[in-house]
Amino acid sequence: MEHLVQLTDVRKEYGDTTALAGVTLDIRQGEAVAVMGPSGSGKSTLLNMVAGLDRPTSGTIVFQGEDLSTLSETALAKFRRRRIGMVFQFFNLLDDLPALENVILVAQLIGTPRKQAQARAMELFEELGIADRRNAYPAVLSGGERQRVGVARALMNRPSLLLADEPTGALDSRSGEQVMDLLQDLNQIGQTLLMVTHDEKLASRCADRVIEFADGRVTEAVR
Repeated sequence: MEHLVQLTDVRKEYGDTTALAGVTLDIRQGEAVAVMGPSGSGKSTLLNMVAGLDRPTSGTIVFQGEDLSTLSETALAKFRRRRIGMVFQFFNLLDDLPALENVILVAQLIGTPRKQAQARAMELFEELGIADRRNAYPAVLSGGERQRVGVARALMNRPSLLLADEPTGALDSRSGEQVMDLLQDLNQIGQTLLMVTHDEKLASRCADRVIEFADGRVTEAVR
């Protein structure tokens, strides 16, 4: 498999605090990788670095052959919109927009015509089994439904990499199982996944590799 993301000796320091202490890690095209470890171990910082939301203090992050450190803030924003999809623990939906509009908005940010964006969003809602909830506002959706809307939003612009930060962390067990099935299905059709999780069941079911983190370092590749 070809490399999608390559991190080489990545360090991130916030004043006297070291969040990442020289991380070297490759993520291959089509792979599903779970990152586990205690709170404060650097997992979410790693996601932010790969997403271009923050810059390393030192080291390099190369995404599909492009060194992210060479990109301006404007270029990084375009990179995120077009090549990264993000799924969050607490969904991050806009409460004043219906589910479908939450998803369409992502495509409109990169200039996709509304008619085309609406067709793509409806295609995703059908695939994710939430087409009948397209006009519902987030407040009346279940946790599982909100996370499916979040996944639709993340997939809207056909990202190269899907990042998931504790995707089952705010869900009941049934909804969590549904999201696990969904992530597994996405990976089986070729979507590259990088997940941060405390959920051992999610890591076991959905990941090709499990990376253990502690004190800002990779301590073990479980498989």
